[in-house]
Amino acid sequence: MDNTNYMDDKQKKKLVMKVSWVSITVNIVLSIFKIAAGLVSGSGAMISDGVHSASDVFSTFVVIFGYNASQKESDKGHPYGHERLECVAAIILASILAFVGLEIGISGIQKIISGVSDGGLTVPGVLALWAAVFSIVVKEWMFWYTRHAAKKIDSGALMADAWHHRSDALSSVGSFVGIFGARLGFPILDPIASVVICLFILKAAYNIFVDAVKKMVDEACDQETAESIEKVVTEQEGVLCLDELRTRVFGNKIYVDIEIGCDGDLTLLEAHSIAERVHDAVEKEFPKVKHCMVHVNPAERLCLT
Repeated sequence: MDNTNYMDDKQKKKLVMKVSWVSITVNIVLSIFKIAAGLVSGSGAMISDGVHSASDVFSTFVVIFGYNASQKESDKGHPYGHERLECVAAIILASILAFVGLEIGISGIQKIISGVSDGGLTVPGVLALWAAVFSIVVKEWMFWYTRHAAKKIDSGALMADAWHHRSDALSSVGSFVGIFGARLGFPILDPIASVVICLFILKAAYNIFVDAVKKMVDEACDQETAESIEKVVTEQEGVLCLDELRTRVFGNKIYVDIEIGCDGDLTLLEAHSIAERVHDAVEKEFPKVKHCMVHVNPAERLCLT
């Protein structure tokens, strides 16, 4: 049985909008603070980190667009709805995340190869260190805050945005290590940290991309959910056996096709009543099931031995 805390579409949209606007506000304030701290303390790393935070504002607008588009009602041109548009938004965010990670990694590798031979790093002021610590705390909190909301409503785009926050936190960790290392006389720590951070970010981008693609290619739902659906179906009065169960994930929803075996001597109205009972039970017990199609077979031919 689906134990997900059920929320209707209006509640989900309200939660997404709340989380998104909190994210936008935090990123605007944080980017201004980090850029200012970088300018005052003479830290190029912190200025870059501030620009990274500013880019998160764009990614959150992608989340808003993707989620709102996915919630549009079915129409003549899209009879199965628009849920997959949220997967498209997740893929876009995964691409942005991968680009950010590669940019950080390439920059780190270039500095390692050059051996910081062009005069080394400018030793930044202590303000840059405090700005990095503040950024790590805030962005890590934003990761968990957004991740909780994404899991609550099973939103791939919102989960991608959560990992974008985590990438920013990791970027700030790299900035802190680099700034701290520069102040101790070890500027090489900055590019090494950047390469390590790049790998974490690319792994997150890959996971988000794969999850979104799976939801776009009609993959079957997980085995546990399928078994729970089977149990609910076979418990319904009049169902003698379950002949076939097929599921496909469509965005963050599930479509279910079922063939049940019933007494072959039933009237059409009686067989239809059993099919309706199965249909209603599945859609009630599993909120993620957007539609359940039930076909009735005569049990004498398919079920009885």
